[in-house]
Amino acid sequence: MKRATLTLVSAFAMAAALPAAAQMTSAKAGTELSVRAAPSSTAEITGVLETNQEVSIEGCLESVTWCKISSGETMGWASGQYLYVEDDANAVPLIDMAGNAEEIIVIEQTEEGTSQADQNGAALATGTVGALTAFALGGPVGAIVASGIAGTAVGAAAVEPTEDTISFVTANPVETVYLDGEVVVGASIPAEITTYEVPQPELRYLNINGLPVLVDAETGTIIRIVR
Repeated sequence: MKRATLTLVSAFAMAAALPAAAQMTSAKAGTELSVRAAPSSTAEITGVLETNQEVSIEGCLESVTWCKISSGETMGWASGQYLYVEDDANAVPLIDMAGNAEEIIVIEQTEEGTSQADQNGAALATGTVGALTAFALGGPVGAIVASGIAGTAVGAAAVEPTEDTISFVTANPVETVYLDGEVVVGASIPAEITTYEVPQPELRYLNINGLPVLVDAETGTIIRIVR
């Protein structure tokens, strides 16, 4: 197996002297989205955001690949690719705000050590073989924002998983495959990744970054995360 290629973030410090208006930004999740203990797709999952659920943004990495968020009792890091803000009647992908200190606090990376969560993620992330392919039709941001505003599911399957299929996946765990990128409905897995049969021939399953998922057997598109 290849060694992990995920870029794990070290310790962080909040940027100082930002305008008062930039101290908090509200955003929404464009899809069902995991909240993690650290800015890494292999970090522990601390909660799950529903599609269009509103969150408070405490700050983001400069590239806005990850943002520190809170929503009710849920706190942690969420992938900035799948968050958006509403500006009048328009949906603006949060990632478009990269580097804009007037809109969002920048959490800067330091070079001093790594957090325990990052170390755990690095230890787990062995055997990385590729990356999740983001949504078609404009990439993750365009498709996700359109989905979030419309309230529809991106990458929804023509075949709905049955309870028997969900139970089969739960009862038959498989070895985890580690891929770059967050696991979301609508993302596609690399063609070379092994998937496994379920009672419905139109679907397959596998485990990505610790999450069991069902995929369309023909396209390899994730259609359900089994939590």
